[in-house]
Amino acid sequence: MSHVLAIDQGTTSSRAIVFRADISIAASAQQEFPQHFPASGWVEHEPEDIWTSTVATCRAALDKAGLTAKDIAAIGITNQRETTVVWDRVTGQAIHRAIVWQDRRTAEICAQLKADGHEPLISAKTGLIIDPYFSGTKVAWILDHVPGARARAERGELVFGTVDCYLLWRLTGGRVHATDATNASRTLMFDIHTGQWDDELLKILRVPRAMLPEVKDSSAHFGDCEPALFGGAIAVAGIAGDQQAATIGQACFAPGMMKSTYGTGCFALLNTGTTPVASKNKLLTTIAYQLGGVRSYALEGSIFVAGSAVQWLRDGLGLIKTAAETGPLADQSDSMQSVYLVPAFVGLGAPYWNPRVRGALFGLTRNTGPAEIAHAVLESVCYQTFDLWAAMRADWPEASAATIVLRVDGGMAASDWTMQRLADLLDAPVDRPVIQETTALGAAYLAGLHAGVYPEPQKFADNWRLETRFRPHMSEATRTRKLKGWASAVKGVLASDEG
Repeated sequence: MSHVLAIDQGTTSSRAIVFRADISIAASAQQEFPQHFPASGWVEHEPEDIWTSTVATCRAALDKAGLTAKDIAAIGITNQRETTVVWDRVTGQAIHRAIVWQDRRTAEICAQLKADGHEPLISAKTGLIIDPYFSGTKVAWILDHVPGARARAERGELVFGTVDCYLLWRLTGGRVHATDATNASRTLMFDIHTGQWDDELLKILRVPRAMLPEVKDSSAHFGDCEPALFGGAIAVAGIAGDQQAATIGQACFAPGMMKSTYGTGCFALLNTGTTPVASKNKLLTTIAYQLGGVRSYALEGSIFVAGSAVQWLRDGLGLIKTAAETGPLADQSDSMQSVYLVPAFVGLGAPYWNPRVRGALFGLTRNTGPAEIAHAVLESVCYQTFDLWAAMRADWPEASAATIVLRVDGGMAASDWTMQRLADLLDAPVDRPVIQETTALGAAYLAGLHAGVYPEPQKFADNWRLETRFRPHMSEATRTRKLKGWASAVKGVLASDEG
């Protein structure tokens, strides 16, 4: 039993990866599933699609690896966070489609909670801001809009879970209703200081306590899956939300270590150790992982647009055919031009949190062409990361530039041009690992740690392998000038909201 099966249940697809004891990949499988957009700003998933795609990819990965259930020491689960499912405690039937983390339908509920003065208390206990992004208001919406749901929930007939919790319930044949501390910390209902569901928060959000799962360590025995699923019972022994799992997969176990994942958007987490740091710069305070009953915390910043800006270059403007062309194209840009893209296509995330503003290009001339726009697109991701980096350093004085270690992963991390520019603008080294499937690896590690396949965190950290270290080369004068131009561009976009 020297293999671990990682379930990586994402927003647009489900994946399963089998890792060996040396953390190399034996096999993987991936399957996309439908997205539902019933109204403007609404995003839903069919829970059954999440379930069937997960089971199918697990079976396919095991088949490809030539393994059976008896070869697998444990299953680890990582998941799209905040996505909300409510289902019947007896039948397992969801009473509504899953409301996805991107969904904005509860904006009015959030506005009312803020108007009623609840944000200081909620932020103090949860480390989060009041926003439709998180699960709490999504649960309330389902209970208010599905006929009879609130009464059924009060009677204890309905349960709530994030996607990890729902998959665990299905894997164990409805025997286990549990989640881990990282996923619980994204709900607006969990006190990250006490490590408990909070009755005061539940009352404000109008969610019955009986709906909530048990909260466990990120590495723990959650339950055994039904033997019929994979030809034998396998223990589920690790769970973490996707961004926390990537932090673990990057072995960011020491305070001052930071990971930045570049997918559709970008999520950066800075490990602050066992002390939660309250942000004064609109970052989130979250649980990075919980091992042996000890919670480690992180500051988190979310950028809404990273890889999707490259998709816009390709699909919206038709300037490139593949993402790989972007770096070489940017290399051809005119160094005398200073073109800035503020990619606020869906508003700005941290540290601005302004959903109303929209994107803009600044500094255009008659000579601006595809190369300059490609250059601006790639740089926009680096500038946004700089904003998070600066906010984190302001919030946590211990995080001087000399001590922060930044590890990157995700699709855009493959771009040498972008990672070099990131190092230049941060004036700090940027490390890209050999294994970039860090989210799945984090889930596998948590399960393998409990099962005895993988060593304690420090020993696991010793196995992390550097592929490329990008060191800063830009002069201070150039860096200062470029960052000043970016700050002016963001100011211009924010000013448009005031008009």
